[in-house]
Amino acid sequence: MTAPTTPKPKPERWRYQWKELYDEVITSGLCTGCAGCVIACPHDVIGYKHEPGAYKPFHLEAELGPGNCGHGENGCTSCTRACPRFRDWETAADEHLFGRTRKPDEMSGIYRDILLVRAADDKVYAKGQDGGLVSAILIWCLENKIIDGALVSMLEGNIDGSPGGWKAVPGVATNYDEVMSAAGSRYTYSANTIAYDQAVERGLKDLALVGMSCQTSVAPVMWNRKVGKVSKPIKLNIGLLCSKSFDDSLFEELFWTKYRLAKDDIVKMNIKGVFQVWMRNGDYHEIPLKECHAWTREGCNFCPDFAAEHADISTGGIGNETDWTLTVVRTELGRAIIDAMIKDGYIETRPGDDDPAAVALMHRLAKKSRERWPAWAREEVRVGL
Repeated sequence: MTAPTTPKPKPERWRYQWKELYDEVITSGLCTGCAGCVIACPHDVIGYKHEPGAYKPFHLEAELGPGNCGHGENGCTSCTRACPRFRDWETAADEHLFGRTRKPDEMSGIYRDILLVRAADDKVYAKGQDGGLVSAILIWCLENKIIDGALVSMLEGNIDGSPGGWKAVPGVATNYDEVMSAAGSRYTYSANTIAYDQAVERGLKDLALVGMSCQTSVAPVMWNRKVGKVSKPIKLNIGLLCSKSFDDSLFEELFWTKYRLAKDDIVKMNIKGVFQVWMRNGDYHEIPLKECHAWTREGCNFCPDFAAEHADISTGGIGNETDWTLTVVRTELGRAIIDAMIKDGYIETRPGDDDPAAVALMHRLAKKSRERWPAWAREEVRVGL
């Protein structure tokens, strides 16, 4: 005779709304400014500004004040369901993507493989950052109808047609030229999720999201918490290794004031121990990174995710092989895309072990980022420390 099984408890009904989000994330310092709550709000009552000192969502309706929402009082919970820093966000994303949670020794998140990768196309390789992998992925996925658009960071001048303008803004890339226009790293923040509405207005249905680590947790958290139709178009998640981003005031208050480098004349930037800056006239400058720390964006101070742990593919230019992209393949989809691109000759690959310093640095920076997560917040994020 078999013993009766204990019925599985029903999951707690999700009742949390803007009021809890405002208290626990927005005003506590945990908010990264990813704008997941903004695109998930079905009532369009959450605003966002890409401005120095901003990069945070805020409530637009004045009736209940900045810390409460009438729609939330009536049962709307979309904003908290979409937030990748609300309650058990890391375990929610882990369970959805991998069917398990991160182990203590997996400081860089769960993954299948680590590779060194670069674009095979000379133009993509030259225009892209540290090997041009992200641009190559988007171009291949667009050509093979995996996606019909990508939410990316673009330069403001490339969108409005003005000369120069080194300001990162969210945009949508749907073809080779637009992908190439968006190539390269900015190091100031762009909430690429904000371009979602633009993509929907253009009738795009299958999207890739390219974003910093905080942004790439948005989609799997939404999928796990069943936020609704807003999560369905995001089919591919490409994450950028990120220890911090800088406030846009960096350009005026440091680059121009001290070094007379006008942001409208910048054509490329990189960080390799120093802030590397290339100008339109061909000049090259190096700025000590320690001088830039004062302009660290507030939303980065507590962020625990260096390695974009919830992306399908995480990428970054760290280590000794500066013309190759350190590539972390995390999901089955990520593996399938990399394998198909190799077969089609779009990318060249080498084992990650060819640059052990890069792999070790990723794990070290991932641990360092996790140490920023406050002890009073969700303890599972600090597992292994």
